[in-house]
Amino acid sequence: FKCPEGQVNCCCRRLMYSQADFASVESLLESSCRARGIDVIYLPKFHCELNFIEQCWGYAKRIYRMMDPSSSESVLERNVINSLDAVPLSSMRRFAIRSTKFMDAYQRGLNGVQAAWAIKKYRGHRVLPPSIMQEFDEAHSTGSTGTI
Repeated sequence: FKCPEGQVNCCCRRLMYSQADFASVESLLESSCRARGIDVIYLPKFHCELNFIEQCWGYAKRIYRMMDPSSSESVLERNVINSLDAVPLSSMRRFAIRSTKFMDAYQRGLNGVQAAWAIKKYRGHRVLPPSIMQEFDEAHSTGSTGTI
């Protein structure tokens, strides 16, 4: 919403979303998934480096683009399903670890360039060391250790 801060009655959209009975209604997606025993988890809208599902989707799209083009809806649907199924579990785990590393870097106060450098430098570690900011400053003040 692009409403003024603290306003609840500035537009119909904000007014609807501020109503308790409207906000507590389960969406069609949530009710359909719950009926099938699937949990729906809403993730915040951030850059794809913080959401490993986006990285999995990118992997599947790359596979899909390598398939033969078609105008048949059934072939397109089959290609999408095959592409999604082709994402290896090991890659999904790697994407999740990478996302966790970026979250850890941002929680430590690193910016995007610093986070990318730190994650590349500490590939075998699940989290970054507390001294990461000092190491980044030392590496870039002397001009040593690789590129970003």
